[in-house]
Amino acid sequence: MQCLTLKKGVECAFMTRKGCNFNGGRCHAVVESCEGCTKTLNSDEGIFCLVVPHPAKKWTTGACNFATHLKAAVVEEAQKLNPLKASKRAAGAKMK
Repeated sequence: MQCLTLKKGVECAFMTRKGCNFNGGRCHAVVESCEGCTKTLNSDEGIFCLVVPHPAKKWTTGACNFATHLKAAVVEEAQKLNPLKASKRAAGAKMK
């Protein structure tokens, strides 16, 4: 159903015919860590997350998995080479 309280017109899993079903009856505003995320909605009553009703809880265990403004650090490990196999491959390439 579409939200009728804070995020008017946005599809919300917590909205029922009786109103907002989320803890406290309404979504919580975003935290500082959410600044720059594209999944936020500016409303008259503040800035709210379109995906999570309680953004502060998503940041308690680390980074939010829905955050679009964070880039995952890619760590490339150097592949371990077996020197014996590498020498055999090199020798095989020379024979051809």
